[in-house]
Amino acid sequence: MVERSETRTKVVPMMSLWLFRIAAALCLLAVVLGAFGAHTLRNTLESHGMLDVWNKAVLYHFIHAIALFVLALLGTTNRGAWWLLCAGIFLFSGSLYIMALTNLRWLGAITPFGGLCFLAGWAWLIIAPPR
Repeated sequence: MVERSETRTKVVPMMSLWLFRIAAALCLLAVVLGAFGAHTLRNTLESHGMLDVWNKAVLYHFIHAIALFVLALLGTTNRGAWWLLCAGIFLFSGSLYIMALTNLRWLGAITPFGGLCFLAGWAWLIIAPPR
């Protein structure tokens, strides 16, 4: 039987629990923002010609939040990929959300950095050796 230290047993699950909760909150936020875009914000988004942009932000947000959820369930495995995908949500979807609401088109220059975070996170999962 393998012995585990008490400290490691308490710290690792606690960190995974936090990542799990953050991922769940991001999934909730994706649903809320999708609903707001389809109903409450629809007129504003259509007047800016940004309804498709909003929907793309929600789609990528939700897909990657679900990926974060799965990675959090795996514990400490591939933690770097988790953080890259999380950063991607904020940079990619976040910049699109703000751009769609404010019609500040220069925010589109931030979006590719979020896309690079997404790509790096997925590449991490391809390249990183299993633990």
